Amino acid sequence: MSETVKSRRPAEAVRKVYRVGFLLVPDFPMMAFAAAVEPLRAANRLRGCTLYEWRLFSRDGRPVRASNGIDVAVHGDTGNPAGVDLLLVCAGTQDTRGHGATMRWLRASARAGVAVGGISLGAYIVAEAGLLDGRRCALHWENLTAFGERFARVRTTPDIFAIDGARYTCSGGTAALDMMLSIISARDGRALANAVSEQFIHPRIRDTRDSQRMAVQSRLAVANERLIAAVDMMESASDDPQPVHAIAAAVGLSPRQLERLFVRYLRETPSRHYMKVRLERARAMLLQTTKPVLDVAVASGFTSASHFSRCYRATYGRKPSDERAGLRQ
Repeated sequence: MSETVKSRRPAEAVRKVYRVGFLLVPDFPMMAFAAAVEPLRAANRLRGCTLYEWRLFSRDGRPVRASNGIDVAVHGDTGNPAGVDLLLVCAGTQDTRGHGATMRWLRASARAGVAVGGISLGAYIVAEAGLLDGRRCALHWENLTAFGERFARVRTTPDIFAIDGARYTCSGGTAALDMMLSIISARDGRALANAVSEQFIHPRIRDTRDSQRMAVQSRLAVANERLIAAVDMMESASDDPQPVHAIAAAVGLSPRQLERLFVRYLRETPSRHYMKVRLERARAMLLQTTKPVLDVAVASGFTSASHFSRCYRATYGRKPSDERAGLRQ
């Protein structure tokens, strides 16, 4: 048990409590929500006084079911002022629609001086309310492309979280912990933020610009620098995939040498690995956008819908159109 982190500044004893509101949308991600609220509880316990309070809201004031099936009771609905300093929308993949009453509530809160933001895909609802226009917005790496196409006025970033003025967004999961630790550090000092971080066996408070994804060498368990560079090129390409021979040349290898590296370390050819990368990108677009299948194919580097459909079915066992049909059921 860590010792209580005592304040050295007497003025903090009468400092205004910072109140955080969470609008829970059905199927919200429990991990991201817990990672956001638990640091506040820990900060209060470590300091020995109430520095932070939190209130939970739903659209109708009824309990909200998380994506893991657990129901969470709330304190109120969106019909009245939130009475908080920071209001965060917590949403997952199943419900990112901005209901009229919800968006009016968010806009009214922002006009009243409340900082507003989103956890995980809550940014969709905040953006639909027009509150992220011109602002930096952090989003889960799987959703960046789809979100950017839907909200062209928002400046998306692959950072784990973003604080742009009075707008707070994070990419979800444990990134919510780092965003809240950043808030604690700014308000109550780095020492307290560090102590809270240690409570959760979180050995390093990540900066906003830390990468969301594991480094290629960790994710694929490889250390060969040229192989890593080749995989990076494949993952960073979008609708204009580079030929394998061009990737090989860019990393200083012949196509045959590159193929030997892929087969040795990844047990597949460069072409096969590249195809998997493109199909994963395509699947994310199918699930997260309303783009026609042909547009998804082109955006993933395929020259025709028929070729895309054949490759997709060979990998996932169903046609691209069936993927969306299953999502609607």
